[in-house]
Amino acid sequence: MEDREIVIRAEDVHIRYKVIRSEGVKKSLFSLKKTRLDEIEAVKGVSFEIPKGQIVGLVGKNGSGKSTLLRSLAGIFSADDGTIDIGDHTISLLSIGVGFNKELSGKENIYLSGLLLGFERKQIEEKYQEIVEFSELGKFINMPVRTYSSGMYSKLAFSITAVMETDIILIDEVLSVGDMKFKKKSFRKMKELISARERTVIIVSHSNETIRALCDRVIWLDDGVIMQDGPMEEVLEAYSEYMSENSDGEVKKSKRALDEEKVMALVAAEDEEKKKAKEEFVPDEAGMAD
Repeated sequence: MEDREIVIRAEDVHIRYKVIRSEGVKKSLFSLKKTRLDEIEAVKGVSFEIPKGQIVGLVGKNGSGKSTLLRSLAGIFSADDGTIDIGDHTISLLSIGVGFNKELSGKENIYLSGLLLGFERKQIEEKYQEIVEFSELGKFINMPVRTYSSGMYSKLAFSITAVMETDIILIDEVLSVGDMKFKKKSFRKMKELISARERTVIIVSHSNETIRALCDRVIWLDDGVIMQDGPMEEVLEAYSEYMSENSDGEVKKSKRALDEEKVMALVAAEDEEKKKAKEEFVPDEAGMAD
């Protein structure tokens, strides 16, 4: 098999940040003394390569460094040590609460986001109407983003990422956003983007079913360290066993994971119905006659 182009290369990446000590937060607000900070190393010497067109799932318990790693790949955080190289590829991060100027309108944020993603104004103009229509925001597109509900915010974020079609897409637990109609539409759109095999995608999800349905490969991150990196089923099995052995009972799925699985089940059922209807359809012989 011909080697594919490497589009993401991370070498010995370390990412640290400082936090105020929890027991000293209240005191620090009323004290002239220097605030004491703790340094947290969220990502500890991570290395991997991802070729063009590969769909990678990133799994791990809460606090394992998944979101921090995605933000560093997107250029929001800088690595304290090590290197991240995406060449000249365009990259977008789909994550709740990231990427918008809330004082600007939805329209202005579309242009701002597009420019930050590396697109020219003409390219954004060509995609603008499609983004607005996909987002279903209507007249709200001209209102400040600070007036949006979380669902509206998520719809706009997803629509920009899905329609602008960057070379690399990073998805942080937001495969299903908005109401059920939009959730199904967004999931279908993401499957369409992934199936094209022209884009490289990294998906963070707490739903093993989401990872199983969409990914070829899985990277398991724990406490900032890669525990395992390999074929999807192999890594998911090891990760599931680890989570079961290290929990105080049944491993409970998050609401977001349950929502994702519900959307996948509904989409699969609808697609199956359409397939059956197509197979059962028999054209009228008289109508087919010349």
